[in-house]
Amino acid sequence: MNKKVNIGIVQMSCTEDVEANFQKAVKGIREAAQKGANIICLQELFRSLYFCDVEDHSNFQLAEPIPGPSTESLSALAKELGVVIIASLFEKRAHGLYHNTTAVLDADGAYLGKYRKMHIPDDPGYYEKFYFTPGDAATGESVGEAGDKDGYRVFDTKFAKIGVLICWDQWYPEAARITSLMGAEILFYPTAIGWDTNETDPVINEEQYGAWQTIQRGHAVANGVYVVSVNRTGREADQQFWGGSFIANPQGRLLYLAPHKEEVTHVEELDLQKLDFYRTTWPFLRDRRIDSYKPILKRYID
Repeated sequence: MNKKVNIGIVQMSCTEDVEANFQKAVKGIREAAQKGANIICLQELFRSLYFCDVEDHSNFQLAEPIPGPSTESLSALAKELGVVIIASLFEKRAHGLYHNTTAVLDADGAYLGKYRKMHIPDDPGYYEKFYFTPGDAATGESVGEAGDKDGYRVFDTKFAKIGVLICWDQWYPEAARITSLMGAEILFYPTAIGWDTNETDPVINEEQYGAWQTIQRGHAVANGVYVVSVNRTGREADQQFWGGSFIANPQGRLLYLAPHKEEVTHVEELDLQKLDFYRTTWPFLRDRRIDSYKPILKRYID
């Protein structure tokens, strides 16, 4: 059984011109499709600058409903090209209620649903709690179902069962584990993260990027899945987004690593048939002691 799938990533810089950013993303999607991509992932909040570096109420004007104008346009593009598109957008759910959300459009243009970012940072340069409400935790009956459900999500696309998490979610093994346990074969992480240009210690910059990449490669190993992380590049205010998008196999080996400061569209073939080999060679899921994990539900074990 042939279960090979071509993954496209679009790493790009953004400007204040929302329409220009959108068209650049469309161009990248078309380029990836021309190179043979089946599933194409865009970076976090690709339509605009990363506006969370400041707390400014005017930025709420960037939000839109999902489904909405962007998903309608990308749905038509997905159908035209016969590709799956993973699109990170600023969602207006209701007046005063906003999410950092990723929509998934299938290869026939169908809207498969959305995932709302569960972990929201609040750090210098990343004031996301000002803008975003975390996604709602799933109730038992909604876990894994299709459509717009709550909590962690897996999408059964034409080419693969994929899990989508977003940026700050990258640091939480629980998110990767749960999404993998729901049947994801590939974890996608649309991302916007970079270096503080006021930081003068190059070791700190190197360590930060290394930690970001290492923990995600660890998710691939621990869960026996492929990991695709798509980051933005370019200078925005005091952030030099570090690009460095990558694709890792289920033993954490880098199959592709993007440059830091260049825009790039890349396509990589993944063999999903090998997942069984990786998981039987190192059967971490088999040996999980689920009866011993109840303490993880505590905030801290005093």
